[in-house]
Amino acid sequence: QVQLVESGGGLVQAGGSLRVSCAASRNIFSIVNMAWYRQAPGKQRESVAQITPGGTTNYADSVKGRFTISRDNAKNTVYLQMNSLKPEDSAVYYCNARSVTTRTNYWGQGTQVTVSS
Repeated sequence: QVQLVESGGGLVQAGGSLRVSCAASRNIFSIVNMAWYRQAPGKQRESVAQITPGGTTNYADSVKGRFTISRDNAKNTVYLQMNSLKPEDSAVYYCNARSVTTRTNYWGQGTQVTVSS
């Protein structure tokens, strides 16, 4: 079992930056794909960014060039650096870990990001 705890959400003005963090309860980054998802009110949860055990990253078109996913293996923590934020980035951001072998999914509780115009 893995617990994921997000932190770092908050309120920021459009054009600003914010970094959200996801701390895993144990060292899992070598066996899971880590990802950030987001869900805005009335919308489906969508993938924002992913990082594989090998360090390959992928981003949704809507955040390319503005968001960066990274991880600190020593701290069992994944980050999402968000720059040039837009009001449409407002959502609850969820951390996800998916085992590359069992395909088991683990989710954090989410952290709210609100971008004011």
